[in-house]
Amino acid sequence: MEPQSPPPHSAPPGRSGRRLSTAERKVLASTLAGTSIEWYDFFIYAQAASLVLAPLFFAPLSDESPGLAAVVSLATIGISFLFRPLGAIVAGRFGDRLGRKRMLVLTLVMMGGATSLIGLLPTHADIGVAAPVLLMVLRIVQGFSAGGEWGGAALMSVEHAPVGKRGLFGAYPQIGVPIGLIMATGMLWLLNAVMTPEQFESWGWRVPFLFSVILVVVGYLIRRAVEESPVFQEMLERKKESSAPLKDLLRHNTREVVLTALIFVGNNAAGYLVIAYFLTYGTNVLDLDRSSVLTVIVLASVGWLASTMWGGMLSDRIGRVRTFQLGYAFMFVWMLPMFLLVETGDIVAFGAGIVILGLGLGFSYGPMSALYAEMFPVNVRYSGVSIGYAFGAILGGAFAPTIAELLVQGTGWGGSVGLYIMLLAVVSGAAVTMVKEPKGADLGVSGDRVAGGDPAATERTGT
Repeated sequence: MEPQSPPPHSAPPGRSGRRLSTAERKVLASTLAGTSIEWYDFFIYAQAASLVLAPLFFAPLSDESPGLAAVVSLATIGISFLFRPLGAIVAGRFGDRLGRKRMLVLTLVMMGGATSLIGLLPTHADIGVAAPVLLMVLRIVQGFSAGGEWGGAALMSVEHAPVGKRGLFGAYPQIGVPIGLIMATGMLWLLNAVMTPEQFESWGWRVPFLFSVILVVVGYLIRRAVEESPVFQEMLERKKESSAPLKDLLRHNTREVVLTALIFVGNNAAGYLVIAYFLTYGTNVLDLDRSSVLTVIVLASVGWLASTMWGGMLSDRIGRVRTFQLGYAFMFVWMLPMFLLVETGDIVAFGAGIVILGLGLGFSYGPMSALYAEMFPVNVRYSGVSIGYAFGAILGGAFAPTIAELLVQGTGWGGSVGLYIMLLAVVSGAAVTMVKEPKGADLGVSGDRVAGGDPAATERTGT
């Protein structure tokens, strides 16, 4: 996977001083808006599962064993992750054959539709066991959509980027995650401020789900205005599209798929502590004020957003691999001190620990779009990055809140969760170290052999 020199028309890495074109601005706006909306939809469920879904949809279990009901409610967050690979396979297949743009519009509409319908669902008190069943069906649709969303957004941004700014461009879909978290948490904070707990649990929890209708319309209009990726257009013009991208991917790029999954595990698990677990832990275990905990999560999300942009830009200077290594080294070192602060039960110490974690998360997240895009040839790139990302999410964040809850219930010590994340940071740090630095690799059709698309050609040329 030896990177080629940038094409003659491209600016040298890190030295592209020209202003962004109108088309490039549209791409960045599209990927940012779309991913922010998608992740708002995804995260509003995760936070509702932490706060109210257990008594509403799992009422008999909640009455008999509130602790077990909390575990089951958090586990529903992870169930959707199991369907991300299916979404990644389907979206990857059609995204590699029909284009990135079409799949991005489809995944946005699917996610928004499922989210809005959750806001209309009757509860267990209304229709009995059908309520949690329908909730799971819609959660599965969310997972399917999320599996196809990230790869398309990442490739639209990176494949439009000047070679020296791929890390920066690729950071835009990445910051959609903390922005979506800020939107979801901010919405819950507002509702918590203007409603009584009884009102919120009766009907107020539905508001953020129904609000998704407005967001999806906005995102749809923005995404429809964006041109298709120039790299994909080049592939079509040279008629190199694969009739079976998944088959080709598994034949030539299995190692890259495995590495992309493992690289994501540590970041995704730590991220879902911020997204979902600390809200439950702070309010239910430490008995902190809910509004204060929501404020902490918003501040941590802002820090995550800033460090994600910084991480993407830094990777354009020092490389993707080194930036990731810095991020995972920080995560390993900070975990136990963070839980020592969190365990004090003081809201200031609690907030400091989580906000500092947010400030470090971006270094193992911002460079991800560029790194993954540069690891795969164009004809299987959508499939490769989407499937690797989806499996990484299953191994990392899918059940991280549930595992954290079980660890705390079993050991009575929050630091056990820190040890769990430290282990995953070691795994992900080792995986990214196995990647030969790809910064500056040719993303077009001419670079297929460089990214691993043609082993025979690689052998012939000695690259």
